[in-house]
Amino acid sequence: MSQVAYLPPAGKREQTKVANRLAILDAAREVFGELGYDVCTVRDIIRRTGLASGTFYNYYKSKDEVFDALADEGARRFKPILKALHARADDDFEGYLRAAVSAYFEFIAHEQESWRLQRPPGETIPHARTTPEIAAVFEEVRSVMAEGMERGNAPRVDLDYLAAACIALAREVGDKMLERRPVDTAAATDFCVKLILGGVPSLPRLED
Repeated sequence: MSQVAYLPPAGKREQTKVANRLAILDAAREVFGELGYDVCTVRDIIRRTGLASGTFYNYYKSKDEVFDALADEGARRFKPILKALHARADDDFEGYLRAAVSAYFEFIAHEQESWRLQRPPGETIPHARTTPEIAAVFEEVRSVMAEGMERGNAPRVDLDYLAAACIALAREVGDKMLERRPVDTAAATDFCVKLILGGVPSLPRLED
């Protein structure tokens, strides 16, 4: 079943556009998983869709753009998870941090399983560009941290740096986590949370 969701289209032409885009993204997910990102080509994706080459290029210019689109869709689905965790945080910054990092690692572990990603040794999967959906995830994390600082539940440090550092740490550790067998989301979560909470006390405090 496709992982990608869309709003109901208005007419037949829009339905065709949605179906074509969905076919491309589903095909790319399979091809990236089976062949590896570095090895696969746009032609491999097109063959899996059954669409004409020209149809593919109506939507995407390269496999990099397709990868960005898949990452964007993942961010779109992950943001509500973060919002739900925020709603249940109850002023517990450490609890929120652990829950958010754990949810992210569980999410990408599931994504890897659904993509059947078997990366060749040493292959580096590129990080998607900062799309609006990915930026929205950053803002969600930043807003929770800002709220924690305002309420005195989190140290008052450089907010932008802290949000960026936490996201970057989770992303890089997550990449390494996915290379290991078995994938251990609990160990990865514990490492990240302890590193963040252990490092924050040494940071310079902002003046009120």
